[in-house]
Formats: sequence, structure tokens, C-alpha cells
Amino acid sequence: MIDLLAAEWTKLWSLRSTRWLLGLGTLAIVTFAVQSSLEAYHGWPGFPAMEKARFSPLTEAFSGLSATMLMIGAGSLGALTIVGEYATGLIRTTLSAVPARHRVVAAKLAVVSGVMLATGALVSAATFGVSQAILSGRGVAVSLGDPGVLRVLAANALLAPVSGLVGMGVGALLRHTAAAVVAVCAVLVIVPTFFRPTVHQWLNDLYALVPFYVWRTCLGLPQLRDDPALPTVAGSWAVFALWPLAAAVLTLLVVRRRDV
Repeated sequence: MIDLLAAEWTKLWSLRSTRWLLGLGTLAIVTFAVQSSLEAYHGWPGFPAMEKARFSPLTEAFSGLSATMLMIGAGSLGALTIVGEYATGLIRTTLSAVPARHRVVAAKLAVVSGVMLATGALVSAATFGVSQAILSGRGVAVSLGDPGVLRVLAANALLAPVSGLVGMGVGALLRHTAAAVVAVCAVLVIVPTFFRPTVHQWLNDLYALVPFYVWRTCLGLPQLRDDPALPTVAGSWAVFALWPLAAAVLTLLVVRRRDV
């Protein structure tokens, strides 16, 4: 298994898309956090009292746009780890060397999960650090000990591995680069963006099964709203766990049952 993990690590980093997506993506998200925090810093004296009362330092660090960029990048990279191997025909060599397909899939899942988790943790910590350092000049920064901060940072970090594994499932299912990337964007971000709480509880319960929605309305908020239409913290963490688990099972089943 160690050799398989090493092989999958080499394959992942041999893709030029890995370095571009992770490197430039991380830099772009951190830069956006700096820009947003500086704008809030310079504009703070002119903010109305109501806007100051509603101000969230964590939103300046990691906004919905940052989450969108992270999820699309991680999901696309996850899809490419599967699609790229099928597109080049390398999968035939891999499965000839290791006929036990479940071991190959397990190694891919482990490597992608580890890389995405490290990337998500780096992005979450970096955006929080630079943002709060800037906002501390106005006395509105938060610390790790403040209520809800650790939960938000953990949720921000986990968006990357969740999206990466979902991307792998989509890539294994479609096996086409463009189609897989478009599907990942649609499933993870584009469609959930239009979800809003409604008076129909069954619809709210359906929305609460989508990672981006539960992050936006629950896990990504330091102060939760007391609204029965919104997801609960426990239910939201369950969604974060079930999506990558379902994607991993889907990847395993598809790779094992379909010809190369």
C-alpha cells in the first residue's frame, strides 16, 4: 500500500493542473481576503451604526466567493485525478500492475484527501491570520477563542477535501474532462447558490443536504440564527461527512465495474 500511495502521489503532482490550481488558487483566495479586509479597514470610520453591528470579521477573511473558488478548484482537481488517468490510458498500466482495483481507488482517495485537507487548512489559517491582523487595527478582529471561530475555520478547511472527493466521484462517473468539470461546478456551487430558505420545510430539509448550502447558512457563520428553516450544526457536519463517503463509494463501484 505504501508503494501505491507513493505512485498516486507522483501521478497527482505530475499533473500541471495540480500545481496551478493549488498554488494560484491559494494565492488568489488569500489575496482576496487581504483586499476585502483592507477595504473594511479603510471604510470602517464611515460605516453606519447598523452596518458596524452586523459586521463579521470572519466574512472578510473567507467569504462566499472564497468558498466558491476553493470548492471549484478542489472539485476540479479531484475530477482530473481520475479523468486524466483514463484520458491518457495510464489507467491500463496501473490496473495491469495492480489488478486489485479497490486498492488503487483507496490509494487515490487517501492521497487526494490528504492533499486537499492540507490545502484547505492552509487556506483557512492564512485567510484568517492576514484578515484579523489587518482588522485588529480597528479593534474589530476576533481570536481563536471567540465563540464559533474554530467551527468556522474547520468548516472552511473541510470544504476542500469534501469537494475533492466529490469531484473524484463525478470524474469516475463521466470520464470526460470538460463534462466532469462542468458537472462538479454545477453540483457543488452553481445550483446550491440559488437555494434560499422557504416556507416549505420539506424543501428546506432538501436544501440542508447540500454542502455549500449548509456551509453558507450554518457552519460558515460564527453566530447562528434561531430559525427552524435553517440547518442544524449536527446535521451540517453529517452532510460534510456523508458526501465524501458517498463519493468514495461511487468511485470504487464505478472503477471496479466498468471497463477501461
